[in-house]
Parts: sequence; structure tokens; C-alpha cells
Amino acid sequence: MVEEYFFYFEGNKKVRSLVNKKRSGTKKNVFMKKIVVSSAFAVLLLCSCCKSKTDLIQSAGITAEMAYEGVNNYCHKEYDWSIAKENPSIMYVRMGEETETEYKVIFRSYTGAFVYFHVDKASGATRIVEYVPALDMENEAGTIDLLDYIGKRS
Repeated sequence: MVEEYFFYFEGNKKVRSLVNKKRSGTKKNVFMKKIVVSSAFAVLLLCSCCKSKTDLIQSAGITAEMAYEGVNNYCHKEYDWSIAKENPSIMYVRMGEETETEYKVIFRSYTGAFVYFHVDKASGATRIVEYVPALDMENEAGTIDLLDYIGKRS
């Protein structure tokens, strides 16, 4: 309970009256409440801004640039590019056609084989299909999660 006085005038006489009331807090308490509320707001803001890469991909989808980057990083990690130093046109990664649901990224090996990466635009799940033109043979080679290769260059 905080004692508080209320002053008023009766005629030309100043009267002091005691008002008893509970106060919600002192200046220090109000300041602390502002700090706590501000801190909570800052934490919420940071948490909402710092989404993981996976969360961002799932909300926005995979772009053509991301598809190319992920496949290019995968190919540089999994295949031997030393032969391409002498003849760079013998091995390459290029963007292929695009549909409503996927991108096709093409890797050409020094052997003449093509590896087609079918990248799902929504999830980044990538189906790999190998094609050897000399033998006219196509083979499902498996799947990868493209998100594992975005932003990572070996």
C-alpha cells in the first residue's frame, strides 16, 4: 500500500487529503516491465527471421539457380573432373528443360554419357537418370536430396 496525498483548495485554504490506493508499480518496476516485454519481442523477431534453409526452401520452393548450384556441387563431388582440365568442353553441367513441377539439369561425362537430374521444384528431391547414347541405354541411378548440396562446393 502506497500513501499518496491529494491537494485541493477550499476557498483560499489548501487542504491535504490522504488517498490510499495500491499502485501497480514504481518507476523501477515499470522500467523492468518494458525491458522484459522488449526482450520477449526481440527473441520472437529473431526466431521468426532465422528460419533454417529447409524451412525457407519448403515455403518458397527451389529456384532454377538453386537446382543448378546443387547439381553442379554434387557432380563436382562425385565425379572426377581432372580430365576436364585439359579439355573443358568434354564435361559440363547445363540447365535442361523446365516443367511445372521440375527442373532438368544435365551433366555430360567425359565418356559421352549423360546424367539427367530431375529436381522437384517444391521439395528438392532429385531423381537421377543415366543415359549412354552409344548403347542407347537408360538407367535409373537413384535419388538425392538437393538441399544437401546447395551452398556446399567441394
